Amino acid sequence: MTWAEPVVVAAVALGAFAQAATGMGFSLVAAPALIAALGPHRAVPTVLLLAVFASLLPLSRDWRHTRPRDAGRLLVPTLLATPVAAWLLGSMDTGVLAVAAGCGVLAGVALLARGLRSAFLRRPGGAWLTGLGSALLNVIGGVGGPPIGMYAANAGWPARATRATLHVFFLVQNVVTAVVLGFVLPPWPTVAALAAGAATGMALAPRLPPAVTRTGILVVSCVGALTLIATALT
Repeated sequence: MTWAEPVVVAAVALGAFAQAATGMGFSLVAAPALIAALGPHRAVPTVLLLAVFASLLPLSRDWRHTRPRDAGRLLVPTLLATPVAAWLLGSMDTGVLAVAAGCGVLAGVALLARGLRSAFLRRPGGAWLTGLGSALLNVIGGVGGPPIGMYAANAGWPARATRATLHVFFLVQNVVTAVVLGFVLPPWPTVAALAAGAATGMALAPRLPPAVTRTGILVVSCVGALTLIATALT
């Protein structure tokens, strides 16, 4: 990684911290730096493997607080829709769709931040729509987290249950994707940075009030939507 190593190490540590503290955010923070340093073909499998550990480390402590049924409701449509979305969108110019989807996420985040609660998202249909949206955005721009974050922010779960359930979702999603794309061992400095960032986030997470955790999830979702839009426009 040479000149880019300090930037990559810092991004991985910050991403692991965000993941441990809020339940999401690792790939969003770490992927751009890794892609710039390693190139997309090597970076994407590397990010996936690191993301697995970024969820696995905090989940090893908080797994008892997971909501398995809710995680399953989100995972089933996401995993079923991912290959279908990849096939349907494989030959399409998805730029306009990415911008529209990003704007939709931003609008949803703004409404949730103002206190709106959606009864629909608490129903099975809402979980299916969220999972489908995550699969679609992941195929379009590699940013499948914002719909899941919006769902969690709307659900009203306790903070620890929110983090644990998100860890399970992203752990399974990234493992499945890594199996499909293959594995690339990450450079050792990124592994050390991930461990340090995750440990710091795990130490801080229990001290965060539920409102702070929810705000963090909404902020990460907002940044993800902006990243999707920026990527589509460049």
